[in-house]
Amino acid sequence: VLCHCADCRKITGSTYSTNVLVPGEGFSVTKGTPKTYSKRADSGKTMTSNFCGDCGSTLWRGGETFGDAEIVKAGVLDDAGALNDAKPAVELYAVNRVAWVSPVAGAEQKQALADSAAV
Repeated sequence: VLCHCADCRKITGSTYSTNVLVPGEGFSVTKGTPKTYSKRADSGKTMTSNFCGDCGSTLWRGGETFGDAEIVKAGVLDDAGALNDAKPAVELYAVNRVAWVSPVAGAEQKQALADSAAV
């Protein structure tokens, strides 16, 4: 999932965020203790960011919009193969995509969150 919302732009310091949605069941942290920060996202709902207390990198996010799923920031994955396998199937907030970034070929273009109308 690519997200072009203002919140994702700010949290990544880029024009969009690249994410992998994973089921919350079985999801666990295997090393370290992340810090958290919660805020109201563009959707109006609370999102909680989990980040490395040492370097500050956002590791994953979660919130009521996504149920028990966790939104893992693809850039924190060590396995380059996993990044290749994470080709986005959908782009959220596509109406906010900067003009010089092209849509991902074959990805569904959404106006807002996954349950919103297509662009």
